[in-house]
Amino acid sequence: MHLPVNHRLRPQWRFLAGLCGAYLLVFGIVGAVRSAGEPFFSRADTDALGLKTNPAFAWLSIIVGAVVLGGAFIGRNIDHWINMIGGAVFLLAGLFMLLLMQTPANKLNFEVATTVVSFIIGTILLIAGMYGKVGTPAEAIAEEVLRHSTRPGDKFAVKPHANK
Repeated sequence: MHLPVNHRLRPQWRFLAGLCGAYLLVFGIVGAVRSAGEPFFSRADTDALGLKTNPAFAWLSIIVGAVVLGGAFIGRNIDHWINMIGGAVFLLAGLFMLLLMQTPANKLNFEVATTVVSFIIGTILLIAGMYGKVGTPAEAIAEEVLRHSTRPGDKFAVKPHANK
């Protein structure tokens, strides 16, 4: 897999990942306050920022939001890995919770809106991770050369055009 190094849109994607982390942190704090006193895996109608929550989901959101926001502040390829792994986890969590939504296994009190938000955050984090790789200028040039090189015998290779 060839990911761009020092991509020109890296700061914008890092900012969006930071916004996702801030949203998760605020959602978790509001959810923890609103669901205080409920059982940890409650299936009550408690909501925070328009999404159903329970204490387990609220505290998980606080932890994940702090990690994502911290990664966005630190940078230096730490955010690249946090966003890549976090994006994949959010996409998979949204998929699994969509499958488990109407079962007793729905311990995080997910609903359709929560899975949609999970997919959106997962997509943003995954793209931010893909474009967030940092390296030296030499590494960036080497990656570009590798991305644009072709294998010998590749029938779809772009051949230099000779003007004669």
